[in-house]
Amino acid sequence: MFDQSLPPLKIKGKTAKVPIIQGGMGIGVSLSPLASAVAKEGGIGIVSSACLDRLLSKRNGRPLNTYEATFEEVSLAKAEGGIAGINIMVALAHDYDSSVKGAIDAGADIIISGGGLPLHLPGIKNPGDTALVPVVSSARALELICKKWERMSYRPDAVVLEGPLAGGHLGFAFDQIYLASNRLENLFFPVKEMSLKYGGFPVIVAGGRYTHEDIAKFLRLGADGVQMGTRFLATDESSASSKYKQAVVDARKEDILVAREPGSPCGMPFMVIKNSPMYRSALESKREPHCDKGYILSRNKEGVFSRCPARSDNKSTFCICNGLLSSAGYNPFSEEPLYTVGANGYKVDSVLSVKSLMDELTSGVAMTLPSSLVA
Repeated sequence: MFDQSLPPLKIKGKTAKVPIIQGGMGIGVSLSPLASAVAKEGGIGIVSSACLDRLLSKRNGRPLNTYEATFEEVSLAKAEGGIAGINIMVALAHDYDSSVKGAIDAGADIIISGGGLPLHLPGIKNPGDTALVPVVSSARALELICKKWERMSYRPDAVVLEGPLAGGHLGFAFDQIYLASNRLENLFFPVKEMSLKYGGFPVIVAGGRYTHEDIAKFLRLGADGVQMGTRFLATDESSASSKYKQAVVDARKEDILVAREPGSPCGMPFMVIKNSPMYRSALESKREPHCDKGYILSRNKEGVFSRCPARSDNKSTFCICNGLLSSAGYNPFSEEPLYTVGANGYKVDSVLSVKSLMDELTSGVAMTLPSSLVA
């Protein structure tokens, strides 16, 4: 039953009964089981594009390229109805275009894109009915995107405003994360004004939203919806490993930090659980440099994708590809896992089903009977 106090969310002609977007958590956390479960409950389910080729090749027992894997996983996410799409990081430059094309061809309802500015997203392929939604952390970033997209005769179908309490990569400099000016409620109004300047598309807030009241608060301020990652990480349908989920359940407030030295080879601040085995090894310089997946490679002077800081340095960076793949159960016997979570992850004390979580978020009544792990 949907709580009518939470209004529907309309994006590009499609209406979600509940204004909740499940965050696209990579690697391998947000796959079709989670996205389809959220979609069936009236929210918007999101697959993460990160490393889908390897994850689905292993699952299927045969090799799939990025386009094929994206097409398959989006199709599975949509198969049981509701609204479902994909999150594609700009930082995954080598696979970015193929991921976008595969998602559009599979009929994704929405493509959410951050981890850098998706300045060229509308020019990759005619999106048709697929909504294109950038992730920003400031009004200035949104205006840059709007101006660039205008040249391609497109405007955002919505925008996700992500604050500094989100899990994973953060769109702020390290010394800006804890500034009062960068609290989500202070970032919101300039971004809302910018959306109105360019046609009035929906604004979705993300980062640190945890309860029904957190959702209702921003809806009252004028937001059109919320995106939530951590709450959905700790669900039965999440494809995170059981050890990953238990690490979230066990985490205390002081266990969650923004990694810097060592940090992500992407160069952006990265929220982690400090007891993650790979993070501890990198912190203690126990791990030899070992970058063999190549998802965040950037181009060298000759234009070849060959550069990644984690290939030669294990002191200032950790190998995010291998660490997150291991946390999803891909290579747990050869690589140590890396666990990322939002700043409010310490509040999680159990793992719920998606249905129980959605009932809690829409009604405001906390579930007392977890379906599996308990602290």
